[in-house]
Amino acid sequence: MKLYNNYSSYLKERYGSRVYRIGLDAGFSCPKACIYCNVNGSRSSYTDPKESIGKQLSGRIEYLKKTKSAAKFIAYFQAFTNTNSPVEQLKEAYDNILPFEEIVGLSIGTRPDCIDMDKLKLIASYKDRYEVWMEYGLQSIHDRTLKAINRGHSFNDFLKAYNETRKFSIPVCVHVIIGLPGETGEDMVKTALKLSELKVDGVKIHLLHILKGSELEKLHSGGLVKVLEQEEYVNLVCNFLENLSEKIIVQRMTGQGNREEHIAPNWAMDKIGTIQRIEDTLRKRNSHQGIYCS
Repeated sequence: MKLYNNYSSYLKERYGSRVYRIGLDAGFSCPKACIYCNVNGSRSSYTDPKESIGKQLSGRIEYLKKTKSAAKFIAYFQAFTNTNSPVEQLKEAYDNILPFEEIVGLSIGTRPDCIDMDKLKLIASYKDRYEVWMEYGLQSIHDRTLKAINRGHSFNDFLKAYNETRKFSIPVCVHVIIGLPGETGEDMVKTALKLSELKVDGVKIHLLHILKGSELEKLHSGGLVKVLEQEEYVNLVCNFLENLSEKIIVQRMTGQGNREEHIAPNWAMDKIGTIQRIEDTLRKRNSHQGIYCS
């Protein structure tokens, strides 16, 4: 039984081999600081923001070829908000991937309040050469939660961006966070059901974790925010998956900060073990992604 619609399996089936994502820092900023973010803006641990995009790509490609015998890659504009600049600057940044023949995909991480039709037109222009994905940080469909985490946009803002992106036939991956302050298990299931109703193409599931230098660190140290235990998280993710359409590709099932920045929970650093527990729990339930999603 297929437990969930796994992204790595999707890529391997499509391209005939494993495809590696390379996280990039293009020097963009964010218009709003969420309580869980720090100054590094979800940058990958291997990324050196002082290096040019071309050097980030060439260095990582060389490393993955040598250590993983990798041959195909996705350029992932990951750090901060990667549409938070004029179109001309965006094109200059994205065009850095063009010299690399090994790159088969382009993913752009951004916020729904930092996109417009001109930017989408530019991003769609890369579709003739790459598999292009837009990744929108939504985190929750509940406006009270978005306000509590200082997200700076509403669910309706996401819907507007999503519908505009659809006009360009660009696949959309939505980021959600499990364990946000004030959210119940029912709230998280409602997010899964709404994303299923919208027929988004992909989902990344993140764990709420505490990073050094974030506003959340202050709230956590003051006892105002608690983090989930591993078993709690595993069960919540399973509930989420069970109510998520099986057609939606699951690109991530957990996440953690860089080791030197990570404060809590400690178990989050065991990414492989957490994923294994999620899979084991689904098997024990005799369940799978989308089982409750009609």
